[in-house]
Amino acid sequence: MDNLKLGTYRHYKGMGVEVIGIALHSETLEKMVVYNHPNPVKEKDANTLWVRPLKMFLETVKVDGKEVSRFKFIRKK
Repeated sequence: MDNLKLGTYRHYKGMGVEVIGIALHSETLEKMVVYNHPNPVKEKDANTLWVRPLKMFLETVKVDGKEVSRFKFIRKK
């Protein structure tokens, strides 16, 4: 779906995540990225599954005046 590679991505804040697939929101059919945080984050245990809208996952953010990818692909699974 939308050519999103499965594998390891680095969030612009430095943490790594494992993208495991794309899901559809049950009501809106919006595409959502399903990913695992292998380390604890936001007071949640390691290996917690998270979802984020695909559009948001692929967008850029401004950091120190520069546009950078929110998540950068690192390697295939």
